[in-house]
Amino acid sequence: MNEKVLLIDDHTLFRAGLEDLLTRRGIEVVAAAGSGEEGIQQVAAMQPNIVLLDMRMPNMSGLSVLQQLRQQDQALKVVMLTTSTNDSDLLEALRAGARGYLLKDIEPDELVRAIREILAGKTVVAPELSSVLARFVRGEDGELEEKSVENPFSALTPREYEILTLLAEGQSNKVIARNLGISDGTVKLHVKAILRKLNVSSRITAAVMAVEYGIRASKMSEDV
Repeated sequence: MNEKVLLIDDHTLFRAGLEDLLTRRGIEVVAAAGSGEEGIQQVAAMQPNIVLLDMRMPNMSGLSVLQQLRQQDQALKVVMLTTSTNDSDLLEALRAGARGYLLKDIEPDELVRAIREILAGKTVVAPELSSVLARFVRGEDGELEEKSVENPFSALTPREYEILTLLAEGQSNKVIARNLGISDGTVKLHVKAILRKLNVSSRITAAVMAVEYGIRASKMSEDV
């Protein structure tokens, strides 16, 4: 797929540098907007297939822009590109429909790779933020409460439940396989079953659901 990127960031130097960086790597930047309001107008006019959006902007926040863009076009892929490692920012962005959450200190080649993975249908989150999900899973955030009504995880087997807790901690399939003493292929089958039962399309979304429902590794039954 031809990458048609639109940038929305209120910092002129960062915006110009990012546009130059992407252009030199063969990625078309169709427009670069300096505010949320301008960005929404440019998206409607330029029809990009991916938007790189700053989280913290004056007048109109990145989350507000994200919500409006998603209302206008559910298929549009929006990626938060930010300095914020705030856990609530990450979760709110994913809940609002962001297809990625990347930090501005990302290596250029990693950013290009992430853009292409997102265009291919994946959800990409900065590896540094896996610890945010892990803190929630371990119950270190007092705002999260366990929910027992209409538990969406009731259909999971004990092994699937265990793998879901490890996904939410940011572990890869290989690490999960090593920790549980099973093959990579077996982990992949379990992950596919988890996504199907939770009716979600990505492991990131499944992890966020686990976080929101306060899943704890310690809740695993003895027959796992």
